[in-house]
Amino acid sequence: MNRRAFLKRLGWGAGSAMALMAMEPLNVLAKDKSEKVTENRMTYRVQHGSGEQISLLGFGMMRLPNNQDEVNQLVDYAIEHGVNYYDTAPMYMGGQSEVLMGNALSRHPRDKYFVATKMSNQNRRSWSFDDSKAMYERSMEKLKVDYIDYYLLHGIGGGMDTLKGRFLDNGILDFLLKEREAGRIKHLGFSYHGDVRDFDWLLDRQEEYHWDFVQIQMNFLDWRHASMRGGRRSDADAEYLYDKCKKTGVQCVIMEPLRGGAFGRMAQELTDQLKAVHPDDSTARWAFRWVGSYPNVLTILSGMNRMDHLEENIKTFSPIDPCTETENQLLAKIADQMSGIPIIPCTTCEYCMPCPFGVNIPGNFAAYNESVNNHLLPLPDKTAADFDTRQQAFIDNYKKALPDEKAWASKCQDCEVCLSKCPQQIRIPNQLSRIVETLRKR
Repeated sequence: MNRRAFLKRLGWGAGSAMALMAMEPLNVLAKDKSEKVTENRMTYRVQHGSGEQISLLGFGMMRLPNNQDEVNQLVDYAIEHGVNYYDTAPMYMGGQSEVLMGNALSRHPRDKYFVATKMSNQNRRSWSFDDSKAMYERSMEKLKVDYIDYYLLHGIGGGMDTLKGRFLDNGILDFLLKEREAGRIKHLGFSYHGDVRDFDWLLDRQEEYHWDFVQIQMNFLDWRHASMRGGRRSDADAEYLYDKCKKTGVQCVIMEPLRGGAFGRMAQELTDQLKAVHPDDSTARWAFRWVGSYPNVLTILSGMNRMDHLEENIKTFSPIDPCTETENQLLAKIADQMSGIPIIPCTTCEYCMPCPFGVNIPGNFAAYNESVNNHLLPLPDKTAADFDTRQQAFIDNYKKALPDEKAWASKCQDCEVCLSKCPQQIRIPNQLSRIVETLRKR
């Protein structure tokens, strides 16, 4: 009898209610091995199919210190305080993320952590079955494991032709399904960016593929204000993505809960509304609490490359304090206000980098967005009395943020290499051109 048949006999359907539990953190790193870590109580969610207890705070390892000792310290602290879900991909840090993560985690008992990595065959040259299979096998080697707990088709959403070329026509999805049957993959899912038709197509075939989880971008802004992100009509709000997963019986892994750090750079008048309710809480804590309030969320990924960020996030999730209805209404109002601010929807994921001509694409967008949030942009009409003053302030801030001229938007050659890489579907050359125009003196 296979796993699903066994669980069905027990009465565990795919739509079973999620369990939300505050539990003792894993005791694997106390100096005295008999000592239990009791100061924090990490929140766990139960994986439907296996009953595994997954920490609601997941460690996203896309951006790590390029130093093994520093990564070891972060991982040690995370495991000590109950974080047991670790997410990476072959493309992160040019492959170094898997190496750093594998070295750090392999120092601990294998049953104390769950590894998530991905089939990152976005490059058309790696679409063949042999190249894709080799990528999968290299991940196991780098991660120092003989099975992968959570494996994803990476970056679904480039259109059906791309979906078929990367995963279907080459037979690699069939191979991964067999790897799951053999136990070398424990849970199989996909991460979604972009074209919602790909998302729907895969979930509508749940009876065939039996997805164990889906990774989506979800935060209080994208909940109802993501559909026009990047100007793509086919994008879907997070509310739609979450609800479809829930109806299909598939749990969600959440990426970009802080929208690439954008909530830490909100306009002051928006931050003040939150401070009026909880003066000591950061906007990050608000955002995490909002996502953690949704029961079909299995884990929430946070990229933590600094110890202070890791410590703060662990406090937020130990245990999680779900948002009240009043707090949800406040965040919805703030999201409505944010959606009217003409920022560039960059999450600083850096998938667009490196630029062949040296442009710091995320840096340009961050400098622009900061000026929007500080009300320097958009500039008034050129006849306005304060036009020159505000433009000069923008220029000064821009040069301070990007002191190297080689990284400026003006160096863009409109080669469009970046376009296919952006999960937010931003028309990057157009936006860089807009920045250049804003910088141009009258």
